[in-house]
Amino acid sequence: MKKPLLPTLGYYLLVAVVLVFALYPFVYAIATSLKEGAALFSTALLPAHPSLANYRSVFADQPFGANLLNSVLVASGVVLLSLGLALLAAYALGRVSFRGRGVLLMTILAVSMFPQVAVLSGLFELISLLGLYDHLGALVLADLIFTLPFTVWILVTFMRELPKELEEAALMDGVGVLTLIFRIFLPLLWPALAATALLAFIAAWNEFLFALTFTLSSEERTVPVAIALLSGGSSYELPWGQIMAASVIVTVPLILLVLVFQRHIVSGLTAGAVKG
Repeated sequence: MKKPLLPTLGYYLLVAVVLVFALYPFVYAIATSLKEGAALFSTALLPAHPSLANYRSVFADQPFGANLLNSVLVASGVVLLSLGLALLAAYALGRVSFRGRGVLLMTILAVSMFPQVAVLSGLFELISLLGLYDHLGALVLADLIFTLPFTVWILVTFMRELPKELEEAALMDGVGVLTLIFRIFLPLLWPALAATALLAFIAAWNEFLFALTFTLSSEERTVPVAIALLSGGSSYELPWGQIMAASVIVTVPLILLVLVFQRHIVSGLTAGAVKG
């Protein structure tokens, strides 16, 4: 039986509109990053004379390589700490029954709903007290406030779906709690771990307000702050070509990560949504 032509055309038209809406900004950024001089003011999408001068300038005129490394270190540290702490918390909240568990879960979720500016002053005092100002450790600590709650929430949902018989058999064999979590449950949690790790990495990679507030020297900045502070030859000039080139550079790793882990992301985020 053939499908009706009109709904099929409407479906493909909607898909085309969504793709154009989602991809056009990135295509425009790539095209602009390949222009220089007066070509930046041209309305043509494709540059007549593409050039990599903006990409070379980004690395030559400021420590953008160091900023990229800072972002990698901060995002990776946030992911590792979030997953390590969240695994332990998810086991306690998902497998152990105790009074106030539901209230604690709702409190953890509520923490992630606070805007960054609401905790900025208190967090600044804490970071100053710990001597972490203008240090990458300050950004790792600050980002954990918002990545850890949703990481715990997702892993709790997945942890609840693991077979109870597996846990009982392991405990009867004398397996400790940490061995149970990291040697038995961990291999079963890879889809959820991939999804939460990528979400935490993207959140830490794109974070701007904490990175701007808690770092001062250019060598300690992450890429969002470095891009925002790019300046031209004078105070009246905005280096659009360099800004677009830097934006493309920091976006490509995220796209590659999503493409590599897309299957795990879908299965991880939908785990527990349907009970068999």
